[in-house]
Amino acid sequence: MTVKLTVENAVQAKKEIENWVTQGYTHDDIYIFAHDKKRSEDITDALDTEKVGIKEQGFIDGMKNMFTSRGDELRSKMEAAGLSTEEAANAEKELDQGRLILIAKK
Repeated sequence: MTVKLTVENAVQAKKEIENWVTQGYTHDDIYIFAHDKKRSEDITDALDTEKVGIKEQGFIDGMKNMFTSRGDELRSKMEAAGLSTEEAANAEKELDQGRLILIAKK
């Protein structure tokens, strides 16, 4: 089961992650996305959540993302984390507005 939430900042993200953990999700089940790559990495590290990598995307898509736009990379990673193509496109629009996307996948 995949759950997606949109939050405004890392404080809200931390609260939602704590809620998910009490519901049985682990930090390895949770992904955080931000449009700015540095912000995404910093929040992911600070809140000890999982990064979308080769395991989730597969080797070919992982390599392809090295040469695509940030928007294309984010949509691909969100799909690998469990969103449909349409959900990922809508979520990427929310990222464009400075929000954070949280995805929990068991």
